[in-house]
Amino acid sequence: MKSLSLLLSALFMHSVAGAQGIHFSQYYNAPQLLNPANTGLMPQEDYSVGVNYREQWTNVPAPFKTFAANGDLQLMRNKNLTNWLGLGVGFFSDKAGQGILSLDKVQASIAYHVQLDDYNMISAGASVGYVHRSIDFSRLTFDVQWDGFRFDKNRSQGEPYARQTANYLDVMLGVNYAFFPNEDLYIKAGAGLMHLNRPNESFYYSENNRLGMRPMGNVDVLWKAGSKFIINPSLYYAQQKGASELIFGSLFNSSIGGENGTNNALIYGVYYRLGESFIPVVGMEWSRFKVMCSYDVTSSPFAAANRNQGAFEISVSFKGLYSSLSQGRGGYNCPRF
Repeated sequence: MKSLSLLLSALFMHSVAGAQGIHFSQYYNAPQLLNPANTGLMPQEDYSVGVNYREQWTNVPAPFKTFAANGDLQLMRNKNLTNWLGLGVGFFSDKAGQGILSLDKVQASIAYHVQLDDYNMISAGASVGYVHRSIDFSRLTFDVQWDGFRFDKNRSQGEPYARQTANYLDVMLGVNYAFFPNEDLYIKAGAGLMHLNRPNESFYYSENNRLGMRPMGNVDVLWKAGSKFIINPSLYYAQQKGASELIFGSLFNSSIGGENGTNNALIYGVYYRLGESFIPVVGMEWSRFKVMCSYDVTSSPFAAANRNQGAFEISVSFKGLYSSLSQGRGGYNCPRF
């Protein structure tokens, strides 16, 4: 049997790529988790709400189930609609393994967006989250409980843990730069730093297990290649205590515009998590709703254990306006049908 410390290390690693903590393959559909500077960053809408759900490694002994819900809105626009404040809230929950190792997080985000001119914008944001970690040690077995034939749960585990819960605050900062030279091209580069305060996360009496700072970066491009076709390549990178995760690929939006001026779109594409999995994506956008599904097809040596069955993920989002008076209020250049 592995020791508890090795077990917890394995559970914290959501993928062979190794980035610790909650993550989604559809990182572009979890904008506040990706970077707080994304809060309220919408070209033609006033607010948005969304949910994400992920099931990972369901056919191995330590599966993950991750859920997220978030919402954000715009306030305090100046008269030229070029500067505004973004406020957001989010809830994230992750559960894994036989010991139900859990992370629940409530997060508040704030960002300010400044359009420098007709072609450039900068954004800066911050978030503070309250995190609750828990584990049920009674559901776990250890090598000292093996009697030669079976694991006897009546025997002492021999693990000197102090508690089965841990609570802390988690601070994150982020910035974005966007360039939009015309209505057919939009480029955004962002950087974030999670665990800025390096909170201590431990179930033991004296162990000092401070989370390492987690720098993250992403690049997102929207290119309208035709009247009914948009190409959306993007890249995401995160690093923490020597472990790293790199995902890159592209989405493609094909207009299947309906009647009465509605612009529906079919979304499809593929991403690759370096050294770990291929991620095909398919979705649909109609009116202001968007639904997307993806599946991680494991390509690493771990495929022998999970039979290439990495993770299923779904996201649902909605973007809206405060009132009909907001319709057509303009906004910075961003490719759209």
